[in-house]
Amino acid sequence: MKTNKLFFILILITAFLSSCSILKTAPYDQYSFQKTIEIKIDATQLIDKAENPYEENSKEIEKLQNEIAKIVEYEKYKPNNEITYKMWLLLADQDKNLLAGFLKRWKEKNKLSPFFITEAKGQITEAFNLLLEYESKKEPATKNKLLQLLSNN
Repeated sequence: MKTNKLFFILILITAFLSSCSILKTAPYDQYSFQKTIEIKIDATQLIDKAENPYEENSKEIEKLQNEIAKIVEYEKYKPNNEITYKMWLLLADQDKNLLAGFLKRWKEKNKLSPFFITEAKGQITEAFNLLLEYESKKEPATKNKLLQLLSNN
């Protein structure tokens, strides 16, 4: 009887531990959340200036790019954080149509049209909002939205 009870307890512990390892989502991180908000605000304010010459904003752009590089590096080394890390890589990729791609286009064109700015800002803001929602809640629905965005890019 004692052997059966011990065996049952070991089965329960094993099942619990294996179910925890399946979840593998990084826990809430206040630093990541706060830095994402800061970068989102800085980025959207900078995007609004894209009707002006790139050179007039080059210092702010460089500062933003440095902040993005820092958060990418930070997210890279957090365990069980693949989705957030990949999302930051997407935002930082100059060959994609999000933040770094917008900044690259601004540099190439020197000034951007109000229509383009509005459209791009909407897409970039939505990407940040999804990232913030995922960081704050870690819910499956938000995770799926992020995964869909990542797979479309």
